[in-house]
Amino acid sequence: MAVEEEDYLDAGVAVQNAALSDAIGEAPQTSEVTYERLLKARSEPENWMTYYGAYDGQRYSTLDQINTGNVKRLVPVWVFQAGSSGMHAGASTYSFEASPLVVDGVMYLTGWDNWVWALDAKTGQELWRYKHAAPYDVSLCCGNVNRGCAVAHGKVFVTTLNAHVLALDAKTGKCVWDQVYGDVRAGESATVAPLVVKDMVIVGSSGGEFGVRGHTDAFNVETGDRVWRCYMIPKPGEPGSETWPEDGEAWQRGGANCWITPTYDPELNLLYYGTGNPCPDFDGQVREGDNLYTDCVVAVDADTGQIKAHYQYTPHDVWDYDSTMENILFEMDGRKCLAHFDKNGYMFVLDRTDCSLIRVVPFVDRITWGEIDAEGNVTPKEFPHEEGVPSHFWPGPAGAKEWTHASYNPNTNLFYVPVQDVGATATRRRREFKESIPYWGAGVAVDLEDTAGSISAFDPSTGQETWRWHNDKNMPMCASTLTTAGGLVFAGEPSGKFNALDAKTGEHLWQFQCGSGHHSSPSTYSIDGRQYIAVPSGWGAWTEGFFAEALGARAGDALFVFALPEE
Repeated sequence: MAVEEEDYLDAGVAVQNAALSDAIGEAPQTSEVTYERLLKARSEPENWMTYYGAYDGQRYSTLDQINTGNVKRLVPVWVFQAGSSGMHAGASTYSFEASPLVVDGVMYLTGWDNWVWALDAKTGQELWRYKHAAPYDVSLCCGNVNRGCAVAHGKVFVTTLNAHVLALDAKTGKCVWDQVYGDVRAGESATVAPLVVKDMVIVGSSGGEFGVRGHTDAFNVETGDRVWRCYMIPKPGEPGSETWPEDGEAWQRGGANCWITPTYDPELNLLYYGTGNPCPDFDGQVREGDNLYTDCVVAVDADTGQIKAHYQYTPHDVWDYDSTMENILFEMDGRKCLAHFDKNGYMFVLDRTDCSLIRVVPFVDRITWGEIDAEGNVTPKEFPHEEGVPSHFWPGPAGAKEWTHASYNPNTNLFYVPVQDVGATATRRRREFKESIPYWGAGVAVDLEDTAGSISAFDPSTGQETWRWHNDKNMPMCASTLTTAGGLVFAGEPSGKFNALDAKTGEHLWQFQCGSGHHSSPSTYSIDGRQYIAVPSGWGAWTEGFFAEALGARAGDALFVFALPEE
Protein backbone atom coordinates (compact mmCIF):
# COMPACT_ATOMS: atom_id res chain seq x y z
CA MET A 1 0.00 0.00 0.00
CA ALA A 2 1.39 3.40 -0.98
CA VAL A 3 1.60 6.12 1.64
CA GLU A 4 0.86 9.65 0.43
CA GLU A 5 2.72 12.83 1.38
CA GLU A 6 -0.26 14.14 3.44
CA ASP A 7 0.27 11.30 5.91
CA TYR A 8 3.66 12.74 6.87
CA LEU A 9 2.08 16.02 7.89
CA ASP A 10 -0.21 14.08 10.19
CA ALA A 11 2.81 12.34 11.68
CA GLY A 12 4.08 15.73 12.81
CA VAL A 13 7.64 15.11 11.58
CA ALA A 14 9.62 18.26 10.84
CA VAL A 15 11.56 18.07 7.58
CA GLN A 16 14.85 19.86 8.06
CA ASN A 17 16.45 21.45 5.01
CA ALA A 18 20.17 21.24 5.64
CA ALA A 19 20.89 23.75 2.90
CA LEU A 20 19.61 26.48 5.25
CA SER A 21 21.95 25.66 8.12
CA ASP A 22 25.42 27.12 8.61
CA ALA A 23 28.50 24.99 8.08
CA ILE A 24 30.38 24.50 11.36
CA GLY A 25 33.60 23.82 9.48
CA GLU A 26 34.78 20.56 10.98
CA ALA A 27 33.83 16.87 11.20
CA PRO A 28 34.97 14.19 13.64
CA GLN A 29 38.23 12.49 12.73
CA THR A 30 37.97 9.13 10.94
CA SER A 31 41.56 7.88 11.18
CA GLU A 32 40.32 4.68 12.78
CA VAL A 33 38.84 3.50 9.44
CA THR A 34 41.53 0.99 8.54
CA TYR A 35 41.71 -1.79 5.97
CA GLU A 36 40.94 -4.31 8.72
CA ARG A 37 37.78 -2.41 9.56
CA LEU A 38 36.74 -2.24 5.90
CA LEU A 39 37.20 -6.00 5.62
CA LYS A 40 34.52 -6.39 8.30
CA ALA A 41 32.29 -3.54 7.11
CA ARG A 42 29.09 -5.59 7.23
CA SER A 43 29.66 -6.30 10.93
CA GLU A 44 29.10 -2.56 11.48
CA PRO A 45 25.64 -2.12 9.96
CA GLU A 46 25.30 1.25 11.69
CA ASN A 47 27.79 2.50 9.07
CA TRP A 48 27.91 2.39 5.28
CA MET A 49 31.67 2.62 4.98
CA THR A 50 32.36 1.81 1.35
CA TYR A 51 30.74 2.15 -2.05
CA TYR A 52 28.58 -1.00 -2.11
CA GLY A 53 28.38 -1.22 1.69
CA ALA A 54 31.02 -3.99 1.64
CA TYR A 55 33.69 -5.28 -0.71
CA ASP A 56 31.40 -7.98 -2.13
CA GLY A 57 29.09 -5.49 -3.86
CA GLN A 58 25.88 -7.00 -2.47
CA ARG A 59 24.31 -3.68 -1.40
CA TYR A 60 22.81 -5.56 1.55
CA SER A 61 22.50 -4.36 5.15
CA THR A 62 21.78 -6.45 8.25
CA LEU A 63 19.77 -3.57 9.76
CA ASP A 64 16.18 -4.65 10.34
CA GLN A 65 14.51 -1.96 12.45
CA ILE A 66 12.68 -0.85 9.30
CA ASN A 67 10.89 -3.96 8.08
CA THR A 68 7.91 -5.21 6.10
CA GLY A 69 5.60 -4.65 9.04
CA ASN A 70 6.41 -1.00 9.71
CA VAL A 71 7.89 0.45 6.51
CA LYS A 72 4.53 2.08 5.71
CA ARG A 73 5.25 4.47 8.61
CA LEU A 74 8.53 5.69 7.07
CA VAL A 75 8.87 9.50 7.00
CA PRO A 76 11.44 12.01 5.77
CA VAL A 77 13.50 13.41 8.66
CA TRP A 78 15.89 15.71 6.79
CA VAL A 79 16.73 16.89 3.30
CA PHE A 80 20.02 18.25 1.98
CA GLN A 81 19.95 20.51 -1.08
CA ALA A 82 23.09 22.03 -2.54
CA GLY A 83 21.71 23.76 -5.61
CA SER A 84 23.36 24.45 -8.94
CA SER A 85 25.26 27.66 -9.53
CA GLY A 86 27.49 29.13 -12.19
CA MET A 87 28.78 27.33 -15.26
CA HIS A 88 29.19 23.57 -15.32
CA ALA A 89 32.18 21.64 -16.60
CA GLY A 90 31.15 20.04 -19.89
CA ALA A 91 28.32 20.81 -22.23
CA SER A 92 26.05 18.03 -21.00
CA THR A 93 23.65 18.19 -18.07
CA TYR A 94 24.30 17.28 -14.45
CA SER A 95 22.77 14.55 -12.32
CA PHE A 96 22.92 13.50 -8.65
CA GLU A 97 24.34 9.95 -8.99
CA ALA A 98 26.15 9.56 -5.67
CA SER A 99 26.20 6.77 -3.10
CA PRO A 100 26.29 8.36 0.40
CA LEU A 101 28.84 6.96 2.85
CA VAL A 102 28.31 7.11 6.62
CA VAL A 103 31.10 6.65 9.14
CA ASP A 104 30.43 7.06 12.86
CA GLY A 105 27.64 9.57 12.43
CA VAL A 106 29.20 11.59 9.58
CA MET A 107 27.90 11.35 6.02
CA TYR A 108 30.33 11.91 3.16
CA LEU A 109 28.62 12.84 -0.09
CA THR A 110 29.77 13.85 -3.57
CA GLY A 111 27.91 15.75 -6.27
CA TRP A 112 28.23 17.01 -9.81
CA ASP A 113 30.89 19.58 -10.73
CA ASN A 114 33.43 18.18 -8.23
CA TRP A 115 31.56 18.95 -4.99
CA VAL A 116 32.21 17.01 -1.76
CA TRP A 117 30.28 17.51 1.48
CA ALA A 118 30.51 16.23 5.05
CA LEU A 119 27.15 16.23 6.84
CA ASP A 120 25.87 15.34 10.27
CA ALA A 121 24.12 12.08 9.38
CA LYS A 122 21.53 12.56 12.15
CA THR A 123 20.43 16.11 11.34
CA GLY A 124 21.72 16.89 7.84
CA GLN A 125 23.71 19.89 9.06
CA GLU A 126 26.62 20.67 6.74
CA LEU A 127 29.99 20.26 8.46
CA TRP A 128 32.29 21.18 5.59
CA ARG A 129 32.29 21.43 1.82
CA TYR A 130 34.96 21.20 -0.86
CA LYS A 131 34.91 22.05 -4.57
CA HIS A 132 37.61 21.17 -7.06
CA ALA A 133 37.98 23.59 -9.97
CA ALA A 134 37.80 22.00 -13.42
CA PRO A 135 37.90 23.41 -16.94
CA TYR A 136 34.50 24.30 -18.38
CA ASP A 137 35.31 22.48 -21.64
CA VAL A 138 35.99 19.02 -20.19
CA SER A 139 34.93 16.35 -22.70
CA LEU A 140 32.13 14.40 -21.02
CA CYS A 141 30.23 11.62 -22.70
CA CYS A 142 27.30 11.23 -20.41
CA GLY A 143 26.83 14.05 -17.99
CA ASN A 144 28.43 16.07 -15.23
CA VAL A 145 28.28 13.41 -12.51
CA ASN A 146 30.20 11.75 -9.69
CA ARG A 147 29.25 8.43 -8.07
CA GLY A 148 30.81 8.72 -4.65
CA CYS A 149 33.89 8.75 -2.46
CA ALA A 150 35.96 6.48 -0.22
CA VAL A 151 36.84 7.10 3.43
CA ALA A 152 39.86 5.65 5.24
CA HIS A 153 42.99 6.62 7.17
CA GLY A 154 41.58 10.01 8.10
CA LYS A 155 40.98 10.95 4.48
CA VAL A 156 38.16 11.23 1.97
CA PHE A 157 39.15 10.12 -1.53
CA VAL A 158 37.34 11.41 -4.59
CA THR A 159 37.88 11.67 -8.36
CA THR A 160 37.22 14.75 -10.45
CA LEU A 161 35.81 15.43 -13.90
CA ASN A 162 39.24 16.45 -15.16
CA ALA A 163 40.72 13.07 -14.13
CA HIS A 164 42.37 13.87 -10.82
CA VAL A 165 42.20 11.75 -7.68
CA LEU A 166 42.18 13.77 -4.44
CA ALA A 167 42.73 13.00 -0.77
CA LEU A 168 40.88 15.39 1.54
CA ASP A 169 41.29 15.66 5.28
CA ALA A 170 38.17 13.94 6.63
CA LYS A 171 37.97 16.36 9.55
CA THR A 172 38.32 19.67 7.69
CA GLY A 173 37.82 18.94 3.98
CA LYS A 174 41.19 20.46 3.09
CA CYS A 175 43.10 18.85 0.22
CA VAL A 176 46.01 16.67 1.39
CA TRP A 177 47.23 15.49 -2.00
CA ASP A 178 46.13 15.74 -5.64
CA GLN A 179 47.23 13.42 -8.46
CA VAL A 180 46.41 13.55 -12.16
CA TYR A 181 45.74 10.13 -13.68
CA GLY A 182 44.14 10.90 -17.04
CA ASP A 183 44.70 13.14 -20.05
CA VAL A 184 41.77 15.54 -20.17
CA ARG A 185 42.96 16.85 -23.57
CA ALA A 186 42.46 13.39 -25.07
CA GLY A 187 38.95 13.08 -23.67
CA GLU A 188 39.73 11.22 -20.44
CA SER A 189 37.69 12.09 -17.36
CA ALA A 190 36.72 10.48 -14.05
CA THR A 191 33.34 9.79 -12.46
CA VAL A 192 34.12 6.64 -10.45
CA ALA A 193 33.84 6.24 -6.67
CA PRO A 194 37.29 5.18 -5.39
CA LEU A 195 37.87 1.97 -3.42
CA VAL A 196 40.41 1.65 -0.59
CA VAL A 197 42.16 -1.73 -0.42
CA LYS A 198 45.07 -2.23 2.01
CA ASP A 199 47.19 0.93 1.75
CA MET A 200 45.95 1.83 -1.73
CA VAL A 201 43.15 3.90 -3.18
CA ILE A 202 41.97 2.43 -6.47
CA VAL A 203 40.31 4.39 -9.27
CA GLY A 204 39.35 3.93 -12.93
CA SER A 205 39.17 6.13 -16.00
CA SER A 206 36.25 7.38 -18.10
CA GLY A 207 36.14 8.56 -21.70
CA GLY A 208 35.65 5.48 -23.88
CA GLU A 209 33.44 7.42 -26.30
CA PHE A 210 36.41 9.67 -27.14
CA GLY A 211 38.78 6.93 -28.26
CA VAL A 212 41.01 6.56 -25.19
CA ARG A 213 42.72 3.47 -23.78
CA GLY A 214 40.95 2.50 -20.57
CA HIS A 215 42.89 1.85 -17.39
CA THR A 216 42.69 1.46 -13.63
CA ASP A 217 45.23 2.90 -11.19
CA ALA A 218 46.26 2.36 -7.58
CA PHE A 219 47.75 5.14 -5.43
CA ASN A 220 49.31 5.08 -1.98
CA VAL A 221 46.76 6.48 0.47
CA GLU A 222 49.34 8.49 2.45
CA THR A 223 51.57 9.93 -0.27
CA GLY A 224 49.47 9.82 -3.43
CA ASP A 225 52.28 8.03 -5.30
CA ARG A 226 51.07 5.67 -8.02
CA VAL A 227 51.55 2.01 -7.04
CA TRP A 228 50.46 0.44 -10.35
CA ARG A 229 48.46 0.98 -13.52
CA CYS A 230 46.57 -1.69 -15.44
CA TYR A 231 45.53 -0.99 -19.03
CA MET A 232 42.42 -2.83 -20.20
CA ILE A 233 43.44 -2.79 -23.87
CA PRO A 234 46.53 -4.95 -24.47
CA LYS A 235 49.28 -3.49 -26.62
CA PRO A 236 50.79 -5.64 -29.41
CA GLY A 237 52.47 -8.74 -28.00
CA GLU A 238 50.51 -8.79 -24.74
CA PRO A 239 47.89 -11.48 -24.00
CA GLY A 240 44.65 -10.56 -25.76
CA SER A 241 46.32 -8.37 -28.39
CA GLU A 242 45.46 -10.99 -31.04
CA THR A 243 41.80 -9.92 -30.66
CA TRP A 244 42.62 -6.53 -32.20
CA PRO A 245 43.71 -5.73 -35.78
CA GLU A 246 47.40 -6.47 -36.38
CA ASP A 247 47.88 -3.27 -38.33
CA GLY A 248 46.87 0.23 -37.32
CA GLU A 249 46.27 1.89 -33.98
CA ALA A 250 42.82 0.59 -33.02
CA TRP A 251 44.12 -0.76 -29.69
CA GLN A 252 45.40 2.68 -28.65
CA ARG A 253 41.87 4.12 -28.77
CA GLY A 254 39.96 0.97 -27.92
CA GLY A 255 37.98 2.08 -24.83
CA ALA A 256 37.34 -0.51 -22.08
CA ASN A 257 37.26 2.13 -19.36
CA CYS A 258 36.72 1.18 -15.71
CA TRP A 259 34.24 3.87 -14.68
CA ILE A 260 32.41 1.89 -11.99
CA THR A 261 33.92 0.76 -8.67
CA PRO A 262 35.22 -2.84 -8.65
CA THR A 263 34.35 -5.50 -6.10
CA TYR A 264 37.06 -7.30 -4.14
CA ASP A 265 37.69 -10.79 -2.74
CA PRO A 266 40.33 -10.49 0.02
CA GLU A 267 40.91 -14.26 0.18
CA LEU A 268 41.79 -14.43 -3.52
CA ASN A 269 43.25 -10.89 -3.42
CA LEU A 270 41.43 -10.15 -6.67
CA LEU A 271 39.63 -7.02 -7.81
CA TYR A 272 36.72 -7.63 -10.21
CA TYR A 273 36.35 -4.85 -12.75
CA GLY A 274 33.61 -4.41 -15.27
CA THR A 275 35.02 -2.80 -18.41
CA GLY A 276 33.38 -0.45 -20.90
CA ASN A 277 32.54 -0.68 -24.57
CA PRO A 278 35.09 -0.79 -27.37
CA CYS A 279 35.61 2.36 -29.41
CA PRO A 280 34.21 3.39 -31.80
CA ASP A 281 31.02 2.17 -30.18
CA PHE A 282 29.06 1.05 -33.23
CA ASP A 283 31.58 0.77 -36.09
CA GLY A 284 33.18 -2.65 -35.69
CA GLN A 285 34.82 -2.71 -39.11
CA VAL A 286 37.73 -0.59 -37.92
CA ARG A 287 38.44 -2.99 -35.02
CA GLU A 288 37.87 -6.55 -36.26
CA GLY A 289 38.12 -9.26 -33.59
CA ASP A 290 36.73 -9.88 -30.11
CA ASN A 291 38.42 -6.72 -28.78
CA LEU A 292 39.64 -7.83 -25.35
CA TYR A 293 39.28 -6.68 -22.61
CA THR A 294 36.23 -4.64 -23.56
CA ASP A 295 32.82 -5.66 -22.15
CA CYS A 296 34.48 -8.01 -19.66
CA VAL A 297 34.85 -8.86 -16.05
CA VAL A 298 38.60 -8.64 -15.47
CA ALA A 299 40.12 -10.13 -12.31
CA VAL A 300 43.17 -8.08 -11.29
CA ASP A 301 45.74 -8.87 -8.61
CA ALA A 302 45.28 -6.12 -6.01
CA ASP A 303 49.00 -5.94 -5.17
CA THR A 304 50.47 -5.84 -8.68
CA GLY A 305 47.72 -4.73 -11.06
CA GLN A 306 48.26 -7.85 -13.16
CA ILE A 307 45.30 -9.40 -15.01
CA LYS A 308 44.71 -12.95 -13.72
CA ALA A 309 41.46 -13.97 -15.44
CA HIS A 310 38.59 -12.57 -17.49
CA TYR A 311 35.24 -13.34 -19.05
CA GLN A 312 33.92 -11.38 -22.02
CA TYR A 313 30.17 -10.79 -21.89
CA THR A 314 29.78 -9.32 -25.41
CA PRO A 315 32.63 -10.07 -27.85
CA HIS A 316 33.12 -7.52 -30.64
CA ASP A 317 30.43 -5.22 -29.25
CA VAL A 318 28.73 -2.94 -31.81
CA TRP A 319 25.72 -2.07 -29.60
CA ASP A 320 27.47 0.03 -26.89
CA TYR A 321 26.93 -2.66 -24.24
CA ASP A 322 29.43 -1.58 -21.58
CA SER A 323 29.90 -4.21 -18.88
CA THR A 324 31.09 -1.72 -16.27
CA MET A 325 28.28 -2.47 -13.83
CA GLU A 326 29.01 -4.44 -10.68
CA ASN A 327 30.18 -8.03 -10.38
CA ILE A 328 28.45 -9.16 -7.16
CA LEU A 329 30.34 -11.72 -5.06
CA PHE A 330 28.44 -14.49 -3.27
CA GLU A 331 28.66 -18.17 -2.39
CA MET A 332 26.53 -20.88 -3.97
CA ASP A 333 26.75 -24.60 -3.10
CA GLY A 334 30.11 -23.99 -1.44
CA ARG A 335 31.48 -22.32 -4.56
CA LYS A 336 32.91 -18.81 -4.86
CA CYS A 337 30.70 -17.09 -7.45
CA LEU A 338 29.98 -13.72 -8.95
CA ALA A 339 26.82 -12.49 -10.64
CA HIS A 340 26.56 -9.82 -13.32
CA PHE A 341 23.52 -8.32 -15.03
CA ASP A 342 24.75 -7.01 -18.36
CA LYS A 343 23.49 -4.29 -20.66
CA ASN A 344 23.10 -7.01 -23.31
CA GLY A 345 20.11 -8.38 -21.37
CA TYR A 346 21.69 -11.51 -19.87
CA MET A 347 22.43 -12.53 -16.29
CA PHE A 348 25.78 -14.27 -15.90
CA VAL A 349 26.87 -16.40 -12.94
CA LEU A 350 30.61 -17.14 -12.95
CA ASP A 351 33.11 -19.00 -10.81
CA ARG A 352 35.14 -16.08 -9.52
CA THR A 353 38.30 -18.12 -8.94
CA ASP A 354 38.87 -18.33 -12.71
CA CYS A 355 35.93 -16.37 -14.27
CA SER A 356 34.53 -19.51 -15.91
CA LEU A 357 30.83 -19.58 -16.83
CA ILE A 358 28.33 -21.38 -14.59
CA ARG A 359 25.02 -20.03 -15.92
CA VAL A 360 23.71 -17.46 -18.39
CA VAL A 361 20.02 -16.56 -18.78
CA PRO A 362 18.09 -13.51 -20.08
CA PHE A 363 16.66 -11.12 -17.49
CA VAL A 364 14.64 -8.85 -19.81
CA ASP A 365 11.80 -9.77 -22.16
CA ARG A 366 13.00 -8.27 -25.44
CA ILE A 367 16.45 -9.17 -26.76
CA THR A 368 16.86 -8.88 -30.54
CA TRP A 369 20.53 -7.88 -30.97
CA GLY A 370 21.61 -11.51 -30.66
CA GLU A 371 21.49 -14.67 -28.59
CA ILE A 372 23.73 -16.31 -25.98
CA ASP A 373 23.28 -20.04 -25.45
CA ALA A 374 23.78 -22.01 -22.23
CA GLU A 375 27.47 -22.55 -23.03
CA GLY A 376 28.03 -18.82 -23.53
CA ASN A 377 28.25 -18.89 -27.33
CA VAL A 378 27.20 -15.54 -28.81
CA THR A 379 25.25 -15.27 -32.08
CA PRO A 380 24.72 -11.66 -33.28
CA LYS A 381 21.48 -11.11 -35.20
CA GLU A 382 20.85 -7.37 -35.59
CA PHE A 383 23.54 -4.72 -35.71
CA PRO A 384 24.54 -1.54 -37.58
CA HIS A 385 26.54 -3.27 -40.30
CA GLU A 386 25.83 -1.14 -43.39
CA GLU A 387 26.74 2.51 -43.84
CA GLY A 388 23.65 4.70 -43.62
CA VAL A 389 21.20 1.81 -43.12
CA PRO A 390 19.18 2.03 -39.87
CA SER A 391 19.17 -0.99 -37.58
CA HIS A 392 16.72 -1.35 -34.69
CA PHE A 393 17.52 -3.57 -31.71
CA TRP A 394 16.64 -4.31 -28.09
CA PRO A 395 18.07 -3.45 -25.66
CA GLY A 396 19.21 -0.01 -26.80
CA PRO A 397 22.68 1.41 -26.01
CA ALA A 398 21.75 2.13 -22.38
CA GLY A 399 21.14 -1.58 -21.97
CA ALA A 400 18.61 -3.76 -20.22
CA LYS A 401 20.32 -2.47 -17.08
CA GLU A 402 22.45 0.63 -17.01
CA TRP A 403 25.38 1.31 -14.64
CA THR A 404 23.06 1.44 -11.62
CA HIS A 405 23.34 -1.58 -9.38
CA ALA A 406 21.50 -4.74 -8.53
CA SER A 407 21.56 -6.00 -4.94
CA TYR A 408 21.67 -9.44 -3.31
CA ASN A 409 19.96 -10.58 -0.12
CA PRO A 410 21.55 -13.72 1.41
CA ASN A 411 18.37 -14.36 3.45
CA THR A 412 16.21 -14.77 0.34
CA ASN A 413 19.02 -15.88 -2.00
CA LEU A 414 17.64 -13.44 -4.56
CA PHE A 415 19.10 -10.67 -6.70
CA TYR A 416 17.04 -7.52 -7.21
CA VAL A 417 17.60 -5.94 -10.59
CA PRO A 418 16.53 -2.53 -11.98
CA VAL A 419 15.41 -3.47 -15.50
CA GLN A 420 15.16 -1.22 -18.56
CA ASP A 421 13.24 -2.51 -21.59
CA VAL A 422 14.05 0.17 -24.17
CA GLY A 423 15.03 -0.23 -27.81
CA ALA A 424 16.93 2.03 -30.20
CA THR A 425 17.86 2.56 -33.83
CA ALA A 426 21.51 2.96 -34.83
CA THR A 427 22.74 4.06 -38.25
CA ARG A 428 26.43 3.41 -38.86
CA ARG A 429 28.47 6.40 -39.99
CA ARG A 430 32.19 6.10 -40.60
CA ARG A 431 34.13 8.80 -38.75
CA GLU A 432 37.84 9.51 -38.67
CA PHE A 433 39.36 9.63 -35.20
CA LYS A 434 40.09 13.09 -33.80
CA GLU A 435 41.41 13.58 -30.28
CA SER A 436 38.77 14.64 -27.69
CA ILE A 437 35.95 14.45 -30.27
CA PRO A 438 33.19 11.82 -29.76
CA TYR A 439 34.06 8.68 -31.73
CA TRP A 440 30.75 6.80 -31.84
CA GLY A 441 30.62 5.56 -35.40
CA ALA A 442 26.82 5.87 -35.69
CA GLY A 443 23.83 8.08 -35.20
CA VAL A 444 21.48 6.74 -32.53
CA ALA A 445 17.80 7.38 -31.82
CA VAL A 446 16.43 5.84 -28.62
CA ASP A 447 12.76 4.74 -28.71
CA LEU A 448 10.30 7.28 -27.32
CA GLU A 449 7.43 4.80 -27.10
CA ASP A 450 6.94 1.15 -26.24
CA THR A 451 9.27 1.31 -23.25
CA ALA A 452 8.99 -0.67 -20.02
CA GLY A 453 10.84 -1.52 -16.86
CA SER A 454 10.65 -3.39 -13.57
CA ILE A 455 12.36 -4.47 -10.41
CA SER A 456 12.89 -8.18 -11.00
CA ALA A 457 14.04 -10.81 -8.51
CA PHE A 458 16.24 -13.69 -9.74
CA ASP A 459 17.39 -16.89 -8.08
CA PRO A 460 21.03 -17.56 -9.10
CA SER A 461 20.79 -21.26 -8.29
CA THR A 462 18.17 -21.77 -11.02
CA GLY A 463 18.36 -18.65 -13.15
CA GLN A 464 14.61 -18.25 -12.74
CA GLU A 465 12.78 -14.99 -12.16
CA THR A 466 10.96 -15.24 -8.80
CA TRP A 467 8.88 -12.08 -9.00
CA ARG A 468 8.56 -8.85 -10.97
CA TRP A 469 7.22 -5.45 -9.92
CA HIS A 470 6.16 -2.80 -12.47
CA ASN A 471 5.77 0.85 -11.53
CA ASP A 472 2.40 2.43 -12.32
CA LYS A 473 3.63 4.04 -15.54
CA ASN A 474 5.63 1.01 -16.67
CA MET A 475 8.74 3.15 -17.22
CA PRO A 476 12.35 1.95 -17.13
CA MET A 477 13.93 1.56 -13.71
CA CYS A 478 17.16 3.55 -13.77
CA ALA A 479 18.44 3.59 -10.16
CA SER A 480 20.30 1.15 -7.90
CA THR A 481 18.42 -1.10 -5.51
CA LEU A 482 19.13 -1.59 -1.80
CA THR A 483 18.07 -4.64 0.22
CA THR A 484 18.04 -5.22 3.99
CA ALA A 485 17.55 -7.86 6.67
CA GLY A 486 14.19 -6.22 7.32
CA GLY A 487 12.94 -8.11 4.26
CA LEU A 488 12.88 -5.01 2.05
CA VAL A 489 14.03 -3.79 -1.34
CA PHE A 490 14.28 -0.03 -1.96
CA ALA A 491 14.17 1.35 -5.50
CA GLY A 492 13.70 4.77 -7.09
CA GLU A 493 11.90 5.66 -10.33
CA PRO A 494 12.50 8.26 -13.07
CA SER A 495 9.21 9.86 -11.96
CA GLY A 496 10.75 10.78 -8.60
CA LYS A 497 8.96 8.09 -6.59
CA PHE A 498 11.00 6.12 -4.07
CA ASN A 499 9.58 2.68 -3.23
CA ALA A 500 9.85 -0.12 -0.71
CA LEU A 501 9.02 -3.68 -1.81
CA ASP A 502 8.73 -6.98 0.04
CA ALA A 503 11.96 -8.83 -0.73
CA LYS A 504 10.24 -12.24 -0.77
CA THR A 505 7.13 -11.44 -2.80
CA GLY A 506 7.66 -8.11 -4.57
CA GLU A 507 4.57 -6.63 -2.90
CA HIS A 508 4.58 -2.84 -2.96
CA LEU A 509 4.62 -1.52 0.63
CA TRP A 510 5.51 2.20 0.63
CA GLN A 511 6.22 5.16 -1.63
CA PHE A 512 7.38 8.77 -1.42
CA GLN A 513 7.60 11.37 -4.19
CA CYS A 514 11.03 13.05 -4.07
CA GLY A 515 10.27 15.61 -6.77
CA SER A 516 12.92 14.57 -9.30
CA GLY A 517 13.93 11.28 -10.88
CA HIS A 518 16.28 8.73 -9.31
CA HIS A 519 19.57 7.76 -10.94
CA SER A 520 21.67 7.10 -7.84
CA SER A 521 22.44 4.50 -5.15
CA PRO A 522 20.59 4.55 -1.80
CA SER A 523 22.29 3.46 1.43
CA THR A 524 21.23 2.75 5.01
CA TYR A 525 22.77 3.34 8.44
CA SER A 526 21.78 3.86 12.09
CA ILE A 527 22.54 6.37 14.84
CA ASP A 528 21.58 5.90 18.50
CA GLY A 529 19.57 2.83 17.56
CA ARG A 530 17.50 4.56 14.85
CA GLN A 531 17.78 3.27 11.27
CA TYR A 532 17.90 5.70 8.34
CA ILE A 533 17.52 5.29 4.57
CA ALA A 534 19.38 7.87 2.44
CA VAL A 535 18.77 8.44 -1.27
CA PRO A 536 20.01 11.20 -3.62
CA SER A 537 17.36 12.40 -6.07
CA GLY A 538 18.24 14.44 -9.14
CA TRP A 539 17.40 13.67 -12.75
CA GLY A 540 19.61 14.53 -15.69
CA ALA A 541 22.87 13.54 -17.42
CA TRP A 542 22.51 11.09 -20.33
CA THR A 543 18.72 10.98 -20.16
CA GLU A 544 18.34 10.75 -23.94
CA GLY A 545 20.24 7.45 -23.85
CA PHE A 546 18.32 5.47 -21.24
CA PHE A 547 14.88 7.12 -21.13
CA ALA A 548 14.48 9.64 -23.94
CA GLU A 549 10.82 10.19 -23.11
CA ALA A 550 11.90 11.87 -19.86
CA LEU A 551 14.31 14.29 -21.53
CA GLY A 552 13.57 17.71 -20.02
CA ALA A 553 11.90 16.27 -16.91
CA ARG A 554 12.29 18.04 -13.57
CA ALA A 555 15.95 18.30 -12.56
CA GLY A 556 16.86 18.24 -8.91
CA ASP A 557 19.62 17.88 -6.36
CA ALA A 558 18.08 16.72 -3.09
CA LEU A 559 19.32 14.04 -0.72
CA PHE A 560 16.34 12.63 1.21
CA VAL A 561 16.83 10.77 4.49
CA PHE A 562 13.97 8.67 5.92
CA ALA A 563 13.34 6.96 9.26
CA LEU A 564 10.47 5.68 11.38
CA PRO A 565 8.79 8.34 13.56
CA GLU A 566 10.35 8.67 16.97
CA GLU A 567 8.20 7.20 19.73
